[in-house]
Amino acid sequence: MSDAGFPITIYHNADCGTSRNALAMIRAAGYEPIVIEYLKVGWGRELLEAILADIPTTPRELLREKGTPAAELRLLDPAVSDDLIFEAMLAHPILVNRPIVASPMGVKLCRPSEVVLDLLARRPASFAKEDGEVVIPGGM
Repeated sequence: MSDAGFPITIYHNADCGTSRNALAMIRAAGYEPIVIEYLKVGWGRELLEAILADIPTTPRELLREKGTPAAELRLLDPAVSDDLIFEAMLAHPILVNRPIVASPMGVKLCRPSEVVLDLLARRPASFAKEDGEVVIPGGM
């Protein structure tokens, strides 16, 4: 069931198990979120600034290293400014860690995926991740 009074947006990477699990938990709770595939659409400056402010975090803290060009772009050096990292995130959306979920209860980087439960007004009755790990046992 969709819940227009409780809008949820997930900035999603379908190739990421953590992102897929977060999306599945949202849906298992009965929500149909707005799914933004940020690798396809990219980040707008104002949107990324708002997300950083809402979490709140810094570009360095939101930087994804694994499976990205962060090292090639020399972004891992502690001397690199947050402004430079932010600009790189705009140019290379993969540099932003995922999934990020926004709901009326806040905005969070949902790593591990069960962090998404803090952003939901209702929880799934039960939930197991793709790998079989039980997050919410059935019958509770």
